[in-house]
Parts: sequence; structure tokens; C-alpha cells
Amino acid sequence: HTKKKELLELARNLKMAEEQQNSAHINGENIIPPEDVAKFLPKTVEEGGWEKCWEDGVTPWDQGRATPLVVHLVESSSLPLGRALVPGCGGGHDVVAMASPERYVVGLDISESALEKAAETYGSSPKAKYFTFVKEDFFTWRPNELFDLIFDYVVFCAIEPETRPAWAKAMYELLKPDGELITLMYPITDHDGGPPYKVAFSTYEDVLVPVGFKAVSIEENPYSIATRKVYTLTTFCGTYSLSSH
Repeated sequence: HTKKKELLELARNLKMAEEQQNSAHINGENIIPPEDVAKFLPKTVEEGGWEKCWEDGVTPWDQGRATPLVVHLVESSSLPLGRALVPGCGGGHDVVAMASPERYVVGLDISESALEKAAETYGSSPKAKYFTFVKEDFFTWRPNELFDLIFDYVVFCAIEPETRPAWAKAMYELLKPDGELITLMYPITDHDGGPPYKVAFSTYEDVLVPVGFKAVSIEENPYSIATRKVYTLTTFCGTYSLSSH
């Protein structure tokens, strides 16, 4: 009976996630609070990984559009030019928003289904020659060219907390010495478990500073989504950003 009750509860949560996500896409924002996501997402990830999440449409982190802060940074010419990387790019919205003749963007993800969706959505974009999608593991992938900019919103909060030092090391190895790491700090709610796992400024600082990063900008995000919180962080010569969503 306990097992049946757990399965029914999981089914209800997944149904709620699907309904809310559809509503979120219609309204242009994700409305599921992270503490609620942390109640049902771990089960799906445990059973089939992130690929299963995309196959089953259990992607409450996907807003169906570019992150509002990214759009603002692009429109205000606040992002570094050159080569940019978006790890955990999912549906590719932020990749395409950042792409331009002066900024070539690589969207990285381990999910084939996510990248298929991104290619289907944006394959015929007028910007198509300014971005690419790559299926690789962020922790082990090392391209020939380093990046001027890395933008991370959902990778840090999605990985097991004990793997965060490896995340910081990968960031350092993928970024040029004068490159800029911008990360939206999310979620800053107080809940147990994950993904998404709760974070704080010290959570980033504890793993980034030891490998050589220096925070040069920490700002509240005025473009945050109602149910989220995010912040901004930086490197020695660059900036890594945290904003409250």
C-alpha cells in the first residue's frame, strides 16, 4: 500500500509539473517553485537520468524562451564578445539569444533529446551560423579553443553537491585567462534535497576561489522570474554573476 501511495503521489506531481510547464510556456515563464520541483524531479532523474526527463517532458527548468536577464545583457551590450559556452543548454534558448556575428556560442548538453529539440526549434534561425549544439559531458569535454564567456544557470544547482569542486575545475579549464564566468545563483530557497539543490553565495565562493576565480560582480537580478531567485559571479579578469530569480 505504501508503494502504491508513493507511485500515485509521483504521478500526481508529474501531472502537475506537465500542466504547470505548459502554462509556463504560454505565459513565457516557469511558475514551479524550486522547492516543489525538488519533490518530484529527483525520482525521474534517478530512474533514467536527464535524458528521460527530456523524453518524458519533465523539464520544469525550461522556460520556453531565453532567460530575461540574458536578453537584457545582450541588448545592453554587456556580454563579452568572442567564443561563448552555455553548459546544460537544454532547449537552446539562451544559446540563440547570445549568438551574433561577434559572438559564436556553443550549447552543450548530455541529453540527445534536449539537443534534438533545440535543433528543431532553432535550426532554421537566421543566426544559425553563429551557434552550434554539442552532445558532450561538461566535466570531461575539452575543446581545442577556450572560451571568452561561460554562462551557467542550471548546471551548478543540478549536480550533486559533492561534485561542485569538479564543476569549478572544469569552468577554470574551459575559460580563457581573462574570460568571464556569469552564473545565475539559483535556487536560494531553503529546502532539502534536489535537484535543484539549494545554493548561496558562499556555495559558489567555496569552490571557485580555490581554483583561481575572483568575484568581481555580485548583483541582484531585476529581471528574475517570480518563483525563482538568481545572482552573479566573476573570474580574475572577468565576471561571474549571481541574480535572484
